[in-house]
Amino acid sequence: MSGEVDLFTFDPGLLLPAEKRPRIRRGGWAWGPVEGAKLRVMSNGGGIQSSTLIMMMCVGDLPWVDHIIHADVGDESAATMRHLDWLDAQILRYSNGRVETHRVGRGGRLSDRIRNRAAGRGTLSNDRFVSAPFYTSGGKSGRGGQGRRQCTREFKIEPLEKKLRALLGYAPRQRVPSRSCEVWIGITTDEVVRAGAAFTSWTVNRYPLLEKRMSRTDCILWLQSRGFPVPPKSACIFCPYKTDAEWRWLRDNDPQAWADAIEIDRLIRNAPGMRQQEFLHRSRRPLDEVDLSTSEDHGQGLLMVCEAGCGL
Repeated sequence: MSGEVDLFTFDPGLLLPAEKRPRIRRGGWAWGPVEGAKLRVMSNGGGIQSSTLIMMMCVGDLPWVDHIIHADVGDESAATMRHLDWLDAQILRYSNGRVETHRVGRGGRLSDRIRNRAAGRGTLSNDRFVSAPFYTSGGKSGRGGQGRRQCTREFKIEPLEKKLRALLGYAPRQRVPSRSCEVWIGITTDEVVRAGAAFTSWTVNRYPLLEKRMSRTDCILWLQSRGFPVPPKSACIFCPYKTDAEWRWLRDNDPQAWADAIEIDRLIRNAPGMRQQEFLHRSRRPLDEVDLSTSEDHGQGLLMVCEAGCGL
């Protein structure tokens, strides 16, 4: 048995107006190989977990999938793109060319759409604007909130699904038999809430790192113990889910990306027609005005340690 889990017969979202219905997950997830799958692929985000999965295949700790696909949103850091090139070289070397790598995308970049919206020029190629979960100020509650997260779905998931259809040999909107494709995703135990079933009935998600009970820290230690590089977190340079440590890394290690993030942060507050201002940082302050220093920078770090001599 594959341990596959099929989803639900009733969708509460159907009671909502069409424009407010959540996109339900119609596929499944599996613990172990999916029996009868015609295709096995891995979604390569370019970060620590994806790198661990790939290098585990390279050294024989995991079997090879058929294809490895990266959904390129066009707004990731130069460091991430260099690491993706390195991963592609390792896949070619260790698999002897048997495993194909692909980079797919929606076309255009979200950052370009933000720039065009701010300039009042609409969006590229007459495409509609895609919202991101930027932090908003004010609103009816006065507390602010976050925008809708359409970016992941439209810039990553949909291009990936389109490529999977093509690899399986099916045209758009052509019916694909259920459980045709097993998709590996690099999620670890510390973020298990992100693991779930696939959106389409013909794909089944699988999480090999969860099967191995590995955390993000376990992945870092695994890579380091074998002499493999530990990449920075893979995300758009202006992703609002960054921690202060990740913003500091961007500021200190990629000046161009930091400058681009500050530009995007300014533009999302001055877009015509916006009812609320938007911010990249959860403090809802301009990014270049946020204090990203640590307690250690202020000489406070040792105040938080025990009295047994730790930190000396």
